[in-house]
This record gives sequence, structure tokens and C-alpha cells, in this order.
Amino acid sequence: MKNRVLVVDDAAFMRMMIKDILKKGGYEVVGEAEDGIKAVEKFKELKPDLVTMDITMPEMDGITAVREIKKIDPNAVIIMCSAMGQQAMVIDAIQAGAKDFVVKPFQPDRVLEAVKKVIQ
Repeated sequence: MKNRVLVVDDAAFMRMMIKDILKKGGYEVVGEAEDGIKAVEKFKELKPDLVTMDITMPEMDGITAVREIKKIDPNAVIIMCSAMGQQAMVIDAIQAGAKDFVVKPFQPDRVLEAVKKVIQ
């Protein structure tokens, strides 16, 4: 069975890039969201195996969305994707419950490696 992924990023171009990488890696992208509020709604609706989450988004940022998703499902698997590789952001994301952190611009191998690592 393919692992089902929800891709969350406010930039359509980034969502497309991540979807491409994941599909080539054999994952099924079941949905996408452009902000944290939609991410939480889609998570409830789709129950994906994994969420890739941007940090800086309108409406609700990625770290808040991670906290909300973790309230719904403490076992949710989330990887943060952000251009801001600042130490504080990484620490906040991990404390909120993210399993890994991938920095933009993406190296496809690094994305797939992170996904494989957290899904096992």
C-alpha cells in the first residue's frame, strides 16, 4: 500500500515541486492545502500517513497547525519544509511535534530520505 501524503505550502509552485518529488518516490499525494487552517481541515478529512508542512503561511502558520493536528492525532507524522533554516524555528517545529525538517530549496533525495525515515 502506498503511503498517503498531505502537502501544505502557501506557494502553489512549492506544492507542485513537493508533489512531483513524492510521486516519483512512490508516494500518493491525497491532498494539498495553502494555509494552516485548511491543513487541519484536510488532515481531519483525509487522515494521511504523512504531512509536509511549510512554516510561514497566511491565516495559521505551520507550527500552530502542527500543534492543532497533534491534538487531533498525537501519532500524526509531520515533516516541516521551510526556507527559514533558523535554529529557533527548527526547535519550535520539533517541540510542536514535527518529526523532521527539510530546508528549501529542496534536494529531492533529502525530501525522500526524510519521508522514508519518519514513515518507517
